[in-house]
Amino acid sequence: MSEKQEGESFEVVPPRMRRLLRGPRPEATPVVVGTACTLIGLLDVASGIFPRFRGSRFHTLAEVLPGAISSLAAAASIVVGLLLLMLAHGLKRRKRRAWAAAVGLLPVGVAGQLLYRHSPGGAVLSLLLLALLLRRRAEFFALPDPRSRWKAVANFVVLGGVSLALGWLIVAVHPGPMVGSPSVEEQLEHVLWGLFGFEGPVDYTGGVDYTVGYSLGGLGLLTVATTAYLAFRPAHPVARLTEDDERRLRELLDRHGGRDSLGYFALRDDKGVVFSPTGKAAVCYRVVSGVMLASGDPIGDVEAWPGAIERFMEEARTHSWTPAVMGCSETGGHVWTRETGLGALELGDEAIVDVADFTLSGRSMRNVRQMVKRIERNGYQTRVRRVRDLDPEELEVIQRAANAWRDTETERGFSMALGRIDSDKDGDAVIATAHRAPEDGEQPGPFGDLRAMQHFVPWGPDGISLELMRRDRGADPGMNELLIVATLQAAGEVGVERVSLNFAMFRSALARGERLGAGPVLRGWRGLLVFLSRWFQIESLYKFNAKFQPRWEPRFVVFRNNRDLPRIGLAAMQAEGFLSLALPRSPRRRPAAPPSGRQQPPSGGRVRRREERVA
Repeated sequence: MSEKQEGESFEVVPPRMRRLLRGPRPEATPVVVGTACTLIGLLDVASGIFPRFRGSRFHTLAEVLPGAISSLAAAASIVVGLLLLMLAHGLKRRKRRAWAAAVGLLPVGVAGQLLYRHSPGGAVLSLLLLALLLRRRAEFFALPDPRSRWKAVANFVVLGGVSLALGWLIVAVHPGPMVGSPSVEEQLEHVLWGLFGFEGPVDYTGGVDYTVGYSLGGLGLLTVATTAYLAFRPAHPVARLTEDDERRLRELLDRHGGRDSLGYFALRDDKGVVFSPTGKAAVCYRVVSGVMLASGDPIGDVEAWPGAIERFMEEARTHSWTPAVMGCSETGGHVWTRETGLGALELGDEAIVDVADFTLSGRSMRNVRQMVKRIERNGYQTRVRRVRDLDPEELEVIQRAANAWRDTETERGFSMALGRIDSDKDGDAVIATAHRAPEDGEQPGPFGDLRAMQHFVPWGPDGISLELMRRDRGADPGMNELLIVATLQAAGEVGVERVSLNFAMFRSALARGERLGAGPVLRGWRGLLVFLSRWFQIESLYKFNAKFQPRWEPRFVVFRNNRDLPRIGLAAMQAEGFLSLALPRSPRRRPAAPPSGRQQPPSGGRVRRREERVA
């Protein structure tokens, strides 16, 4: 039975269950409340800073908004406004703690309306909004995201900068009551002292100094309080693969690992996993910036895939994460879209070479054949072995070399990278190495005669999938072609019948766009991809794969709706290591540790390092 035929045999989930699996829709209450908090927060901040704004025609509207208070309580207005701005995104994502904070904050607005403004109308509206939140509390169910202590540092830096800027505005917008004409430096000094609760060098008349002082003190207290909360709140652990999870996944791979070339990459240590109720299928994932990213097809029995997918969608719904799947096959895409109602978009093609059909003969292989022969004449030799057959000393040398030859501090990879070379855990993996003895008078390198290496992970009982490519920068060009050809020629010796090579993003668009008679839209799309190839190896990777005359298997991205695609793309770039939102680390010498995977493009496909660019 073919894969498509197997895909057609799955049980269809009822519409009611499909709506549940699809996850939370942007219903009215969370979106309206979050948007209202954003607008109210901006209005409260403005009413607390600008005296003229509080006296304008908009002041009538500000009186009846939660937290809008008189100029005597400007500090509270600014603090409440900033808090509402900070809570708005969490309310839109249905976060339970954001709901609890908003419920606790609104009574403060009610007290402000009654005690300072004597505005029953504003208090009533605040109570109505509070009642709406309490009535719809079941819609705010999402659990917290995995936490990082870096968020406390980021909050201190960002909110501290915002407080400094708002503080300077507060000082500068009261020029009339200001005594003298203090310089900008003196005003900034006044802001800094005020944030810490002390008086600065600027004086005011008419009681304005109290308003300014309370406002600056409130900003400083808010910065310290939120930073302390983020730093000392209980940790919500990030999903990690446990020993029991790994054992169960290996059992599934032993029985069903030949279905998907990406299946073995589920054993990465930094992935979480959800199993089907029967335990016969699983979906591995990582959460990045609120996006729950799965990679490849579900692991295990195809008939149990719907149960694992249901658990995945329930987990996404529980935390209000955006579900997405990167690099699934056509069969997997059919199952995901059928069971959940999600959409799918072709992302690119995976290059697969059948060993029995591979040959260096023929005109189409002339360039590869000539390059391999030239490198061999330069004295290079290759070895292809299972990792379990390597001596511990040689394995250690390969591990250190692979780590040293990495050109970036950030190890790239998620969907098509394993992240280790380990004879104990991954003894069935295949290592291809290129060696060249030093010439007369030439000093041996730090790794002896080793000049390049490639690491392939198992793909069922008779296949391997390319995971890592590294080479010495001083080695001759063409090391990748040499090692791939050597692996294909030695495949029979290690019991391999098929080899999965690189993933080529948008391959079909590049191939169709260069054909005779291609239309202007297709040519324009291809031109854009060629332009982007200056930074992302899109065209060059496609042409490199095409050298080996592979068969192309399409891969897809599965998503909830079109507006989620930019967010999913950003999360994928973070997961693959192409984009980091963390604070920069202090420069230090990189330790010689085992490598953690090959660098990956945002699509989840494999990519060579720039110094490995093929001719």
